Amino acid sequence: MAAVQAKSISCPNCGGAVELRGFAHSLSAVCPQCLTVLDASTPEVQILQTFQGKTRTQPTIPLGTRGKIGNTQYQVIGFQVRQVSSGDDSYSWDEYLLFNPYKGFRYLTEYNGHWNSVHVESALPDQTRSAGKLAVRYGDKTYIHFDSMTASTVYVLGEFPWRVRLGDSAACQDFVAPPSMLSSESTGGEITWSRAEYMTGSNVWQAFQLPGSPPPAYGVFANQPSPFGGSIGSSWRTWLWLNVALAALAFLFMVISPGRVAFSDHYVYSQGVKTDVAFANTEAFVTPTFQLDGRKSNVELSIHTDLNNNWVYFNFALINNQTGETFDFAREVSYYHDSDGSEGSRDNSVIVPSVPSGQYYLRVEPEMERGSPFVAYDLRLRRNVPNYGFFGVAALLLIIPPLVTTIRRGSFEAARWRESDYAPSQSSSNSGGGDDD
Repeated sequence: MAAVQAKSISCPNCGGAVELRGFAHSLSAVCPQCLTVLDASTPEVQILQTFQGKTRTQPTIPLGTRGKIGNTQYQVIGFQVRQVSSGDDSYSWDEYLLFNPYKGFRYLTEYNGHWNSVHVESALPDQTRSAGKLAVRYGDKTYIHFDSMTASTVYVLGEFPWRVRLGDSAACQDFVAPPSMLSSESTGGEITWSRAEYMTGSNVWQAFQLPGSPPPAYGVFANQPSPFGGSIGSSWRTWLWLNVALAALAFLFMVISPGRVAFSDHYVYSQGVKTDVAFANTEAFVTPTFQLDGRKSNVELSIHTDLNNNWVYFNFALINNQTGETFDFAREVSYYHDSDGSEGSRDNSVIVPSVPSGQYYLRVEPEMERGSPFVAYDLRLRRNVPNYGFFGVAALLLIIPPLVTTIRRGSFEAARWRESDYAPSQSSSNSGGGDDD
């Protein structure tokens, strides 16, 4: 395509040259020397408005700068500062008008280091509601109402495809579906809809080959995407599937390493009662010896009783019959019940870690309240029992990432909506979201 050349006009106010890059599209232009607003729609250039201000604003992206948005090269031809005032509070944002002679116009907006690429839409959205708020449906997205405001033009530079004037105002509404935002502007009964896509300062600097580094963004912008990934639901779904995998791994451990029974026997005990029955024992006693084979690993001693509204306390010692090495431990079993329910359990167990192989016996010393009825109990000792405590710890650790993500994302969204019309305090509404005319 052949390059399209810009033309110039002379400012009637100061005689300075005013370059027109938008060609026949430009209806008004601003003299860069005296900031007079000119009617550029006819050969007889007329003054629309003279500049009465005392300060000038320097655009971050100079007029005439070229850059690529997507695969299209645009040139910056216009710049305006728009302002929203609410009582004693006010804030403003910058708007850049971009032009390509074959693709037309689009806009860049900047507020507090947050940038948006904006395109005017020809279709109208459908009004709806979402999360109890006013919303609009456009394309495949639902945009939730963020804020409403009246924006005024307080500074202009360059040229525009409308007759721009300082003090021009428009009623604006912003609807967000991060990283997109849909905005409406109403002037004189005419409503224009535009769609914005969030950009970082780095994206803009790269697109326009600007020198240095972009200023840092601060605050949370209306359509700024959350830095904490996708939806909270996806992080919890990941957590769920990881727990399913962890449970499957625990089941596999249970199947391939169920634990070998090294010793098992049945006993009866009552405090202070002696009996000559072989299976009845009082006070301390020792079991027959048994073999613990294999590498050094844990052993589990399980206690199963027929307790009924009572307790029994056991002191145990696992003693190596050859070396005398001793492992001491104890367990209490208690079980009570009435018409309101039950408390405790008739069973208990203990795991002794890192027991070497060899011949062992158990020293058992039960204790109950004097006068208690007999209690029958079974002792069963298993070798190399899977320790599922590791899986419990792993499950607790797995919940940390989605929990932290949920909290941080919630804080981020709270900060976003504090700047909206739905903030707890309505003292200010800093969306910076008004887009183009």
